[in-house]
Amino acid sequence: MVTDDVAMPGGVYAKRDFMIHEGAVGIVAIDDEGRVVLVRQYRHPAGAFLWELPAGLIDVAGERLTDAAARELAEEADLVADEWQLLVDIHPTPGASNEIIRIFVARRLRDVPAEDRYHRIHEEADLTVRRVPLDDAVSMVFRGEITNAAAAVGVLAAARLRDEGWPVVRAIDAPLPPKTK
Repeated sequence: MVTDDVAMPGGVYAKRDFMIHEGAVGIVAIDDEGRVVLVRQYRHPAGAFLWELPAGLIDVAGERLTDAAARELAEEADLVADEWQLLVDIHPTPGASNEIIRIFVARRLRDVPAEDRYHRIHEEADLTVRRVPLDDAVSMVFRGEITNAAAAVGVLAAARLRDEGWPVVRAIDAPLPPKTK
């Protein structure tokens, strides 16, 4: 957490607290039946179990974003994808953090062999993985059952992209928006 003095209109300054964040990746993993992979895990700040996308921090030095996404998909959902596409970049809480999340679509899914699966601990130890038809996941967003920002944006954007025939929106390795801190 940091506190900055920020110039406001009229020449006055105000203190603004925010969290410096290393960034994250999220994955809208869609199987051959058109179902999206959702994970349900406990989030202490929210005090609840939330439906989310497989996702995680960009915390391995020099790791490409697609590799980070593939790592997180394997760790959280025991899946590998043969096809990747850039979906969107979001600032999920711009009033409180400089976090940027890059969201990918992953398709042509395969299971990670049982002997190669990641051993989950802490919040991930009781993580639930569920496959939901993409249109049902859209309805979950509108019913307030998916409230995680990255999951809501990812599900809605993926449904739109699917309806348009999965066009490429940007290069898979497009640079992230610049961070201010």
